[in-house]
Amino acid sequence: MKNKYIYLIWFIALLPAIILRDYTPNNELRYLSIVDEAIRNGSFFTFTNQGEIYADKPPLHFWLMMTGKLLLGEHRMWYYALLSVIPALVVLIILSKWIREEEENVLSGDSGITQRHRGNQMTSPLMLMTTGLFVGVTLVVRMDMLMNMFIILSLYTFYKMFQGEGRKRDECLFPLYVFLALFSKGPLGMIIPFVSTTLFLLYRKRLPDFKKYWGWKSLLIILSGCIVWFSGVYIEGGNDYLNNLLVHQTVDRGINSFHHKEPFYYYAISIWYSLAPWSLLAIGLFIVGIVKKRINSTLEQFFATIILSTLVLLSLISSKLGIYSLPAIPILISLSILLLGKFNPQNGWIKLAVAIPAIPLILSLPALIYLSGTEELQYLANPFVYAGVGVLTLTGLLMIYFLYLKKRTYGAINTLAFGFLAAIFLLGLSIPQLNSRIGWGNLCEKAVELSEEHGIADYWVYNIKRAENMDVYLGKDIIKVDKEDILNESPKNRLLMLRIKDIQNDPDILAAVLNKTQYQIGEHAIVIL
Repeated sequence: MKNKYIYLIWFIALLPAIILRDYTPNNELRYLSIVDEAIRNGSFFTFTNQGEIYADKPPLHFWLMMTGKLLLGEHRMWYYALLSVIPALVVLIILSKWIREEEENVLSGDSGITQRHRGNQMTSPLMLMTTGLFVGVTLVVRMDMLMNMFIILSLYTFYKMFQGEGRKRDECLFPLYVFLALFSKGPLGMIIPFVSTTLFLLYRKRLPDFKKYWGWKSLLIILSGCIVWFSGVYIEGGNDYLNNLLVHQTVDRGINSFHHKEPFYYYAISIWYSLAPWSLLAIGLFIVGIVKKRINSTLEQFFATIILSTLVLLSLISSKLGIYSLPAIPILISLSILLLGKFNPQNGWIKLAVAIPAIPLILSLPALIYLSGTEELQYLANPFVYAGVGVLTLTGLLMIYFLYLKKRTYGAINTLAFGFLAAIFLLGLSIPQLNSRIGWGNLCEKAVELSEEHGIADYWVYNIKRAENMDVYLGKDIIKVDKEDILNESPKNRLLMLRIKDIQNDPDILAAVLNKTQYQIGEHAIVIL
């Protein structure tokens, strides 16, 4: 199957989630609120969230979101989703091309290996597009995949120049990609390419060539972009915003993080679920490749340098999240594909690394049947959820069949990937019934309807995290209240939004709302006081 058809299948699998999903409250709704404030305030380089400085992210992704809001007239999930889907597609295309070129150039001397790879070229994009962290970031409204695309573009451009295959314009494209990576998410967009390429030059004993890649031309392009950026920040936000951007969000987070602070070994643990369901195979091949000295081609050494330097670098930084390791994930999967061709795919440990993920897949449908029968998880009793999880169970059984009866390891890998994509498609169709538990769209829509029906001007909210970003749906700021406000009998005709578990777990609140008109929306309730 040609890669273009695989990309089409991947996009179709993601389509229901792209079209039907509500925004998540923690980050996506906040970004929408920030975009609304930026458009309302006419700001271009500086951003605020509920009037407070938000220098956490550079402007590029916000500019793309603002463009969509202005062109479409309202927030559209499908548009914002494309801001991650398109960069993910670019990463898939680049790495598939990169691996194909390596196989043709390096493995052509071994007819057995070459034939095996030519028969399984679709395995590379299939593994990457179904890697847990990669597909997860593709489906969320965040800057990470945009930064990852520019990092991969910069590394690919560097490698072509290193191999003497670069064009004249690559001398400008390389630093431009680095700056755009920085301009998409922050310092890691520049630090990861700088550290990995410098260490690779050192490893290959070509450090004197450093100026060829990081010389005056590269510095001029990166510094010019930064000067325009920081000047715009200073003009719009003054010294306070600039200091927050350059010191608080970089130095402070790197040395002694004010949030997401984790121990040094954090990524040694998170990498296992970030790479799922390929964790055992990818990490196993990487370790065995190092021990048995199978990482010997130039590209394999470059990939290994990127992986190790990125994970060590991230481990040294105080602020840690699993999503920060995204730049290493496509490279690690790509290296595992190259290394897989150097081993007999019928090796017992390779088959076991592929077979173990099949076990939870086989058990997933029985587990769902049990869980959906419990009171807490009744919402999982959805035909599309059953269908999607049923496909996963069937996929696990087919994997065992291909591995041990047909003795086709690549067939088992491809089966897992296609089964995973089919499950994503089916589970995506269940989203309309699950949106009330994903975001606040249905909750706020009902609140607006009730406020008009009862002539209520204000929206009260109790103990809902980041509820201030409901203004995206409500068109006005909410009023955060405490328990005393709810228990106070004097205010009349108030619309209150709160969590159902706060009603159930607090006898005072339960008594206060017991005889009031209530509406349950997912895990939340609307009460007319």
